[in-house]
Amino acid sequence: MELFQQIVSLLTIANLLLAAILIFMERRNIAATWAWLMVLLFLPGVGFVFYLLFGQKLTRRKLYRLREGEFSRFQEAVERQMRQLENGTLCFRDPAMRDHRDMILMNVASDAALLTQDNTVEVYTEGYSLFDALFQSIDEARDHIHITTYILRDDDLGGRLIRALADKARQGVEVRLLYDAIGSSHLSTRFFRPLVKEGGQVAAFFPSRIPYVNIWVNFRNHRKIAVIDGRTGFIGGFNVGDEYLGLHKRLGYWRDTHLKLTGSAVPMLQARFFLDWNLSATRRMEELPRYFPEPVAAGSVGVQIVSSGPNSEKQQIKHGYLKMIYKAKKRIFVQTPYLIPDDSLLTALKMAAMSGVDVRVMIPGRADHKLVYWASQSYIGELLKSGVRCFRYDKGFLHAKTMVVDGEIASVGSANLDIRSFKINFETNAFLFDTDLATHLEQIFRQDLADCTEVTMEAYEQRPIVVRLKESLTRLLSPIL
Repeated sequence: MELFQQIVSLLTIANLLLAAILIFMERRNIAATWAWLMVLLFLPGVGFVFYLLFGQKLTRRKLYRLREGEFSRFQEAVERQMRQLENGTLCFRDPAMRDHRDMILMNVASDAALLTQDNTVEVYTEGYSLFDALFQSIDEARDHIHITTYILRDDDLGGRLIRALADKARQGVEVRLLYDAIGSSHLSTRFFRPLVKEGGQVAAFFPSRIPYVNIWVNFRNHRKIAVIDGRTGFIGGFNVGDEYLGLHKRLGYWRDTHLKLTGSAVPMLQARFFLDWNLSATRRMEELPRYFPEPVAAGSVGVQIVSSGPNSEKQQIKHGYLKMIYKAKKRIFVQTPYLIPDDSLLTALKMAAMSGVDVRVMIPGRADHKLVYWASQSYIGELLKSGVRCFRYDKGFLHAKTMVVDGEIASVGSANLDIRSFKINFETNAFLFDTDLATHLEQIFRQDLADCTEVTMEAYEQRPIVVRLKESLTRLLSPIL
């Protein structure tokens, strides 16, 4: 009995100390602070462990370290473009983009996201066509292949990727594969053996140093990037696994959005891979000219590659979303699998709708993660009351992360419209400045509406008490989901 009382006392003291740290030292978002205080209050002891695993901050750690002189030419180009944007001398291939100079400047200032305007962009919305294009690019590789993925499955598609990469490594092509240690935690060394045997390199992002214990479990590299020979790039929402071909028995058809890029945006993707690889791998990449060849200018699409993560407090992608919403005059079309906006995003969407902008938000009608699904549903009523139109995608599972504004600017990438993507995950999006491409993405959104059910206020208010209870409970935890 005395031992039990001592344990309870120690847990109480630990909770009080942790609460003090949360309130007085961490200076977190107020909603997240309250959520963690509730966890500590109702789950003493267990809540303390949860905080150690899920409540850490990385902003005080300098994770990405460049050697002297690395990326100096990019830094010079960024500084030059900053001056051009500030004094209004930057020329735009699409004249309509002059109205978005302020947003472009913000992305350059916050993330050194150089605007390139010589790109071609192909859009893929289903798995078979995307992976056909990816495997074709891999087959055509002559120098190197760099791939980052959050989820890599040990299944038919995942095995096909490993075999394709192993074949290229056998031919003398340099292959690097980076996967997230949490998203792909089920993988064994056996899975990678064919690739490693041929000289390919494999690394895990934030791997566990102790079996079955990973103190970095909350920080996930959610990026999906592929760079082939420094000239072809892929970015978007598709991971690698059979479900992304629509073969998941429960979720069915998989609706996602991915881009294939050529042009000067590709070196920006390469630089992102370079930084993540050198943070994760034991064998460091060097900034060699063959990784950054002179791009072949074949198009005219403006692209900024913007990244964000818990190592920075700038929340660059969230601010990009916010800027797009506030610039809208006619239309905002959003697709996201997880709708857990913070107050700033929620307010921006509501203000846009109340200002007469046609705001439409599309979310899945099926759940892949129950807690996140119910938390997402809890925000619909608030949006509907402000005039936002909400749609549930019924054909299969909607995993696309897209935003299109006024048929002029758009964003496609890995970041959901949720707090985790803004603050906790490592994400990368392509912000697109081209009226033809944005109009094309709008058309895709309108086509998807045929496979949706619009959520009306009448239907929303008739949902059962059990559903309302699930929404309310999960929304309390939404800042840390």
